[in-house]
Amino acid sequence: MTNSDGPTIGATIDTDRNLDNILGIPVEIQVVLGSASMLVSNLLKLGRGAVIPLDHRVGEPVEVVVNGRVVARGEVVVVEDDNSRFGVSLTEIVGTGNVSKPEAFN
Repeated sequence: MTNSDGPTIGATIDTDRNLDNILGIPVEIQVVLGSASMLVSNLLKLGRGAVIPLDHRVGEPVEVVVNGRVVARGEVVVVEDDNSRFGVSLTEIVGTGNVSKPEAFN
């Protein structure tokens, strides 16, 4: 959308509109505390109060997954406003190889 005189105003408006459309797309965010494997026979024996040991230890980073892709790692924290809720303090942004950690996380 450029001409010999430079970019056109319409190109900027279309870009802003497209960005607004993209920013409005909902995504699924998950925080993975760990995982475990077990036989179906053991799974069927589980009842209320059963504990399933996970492969992560306390204090190890958790993974933040957006639409099935790991995008960050962080530490589990208690939300200051409500001690009955947990949150994640991001410590690392996972890039595609050429993206480094933002300065705020260094």
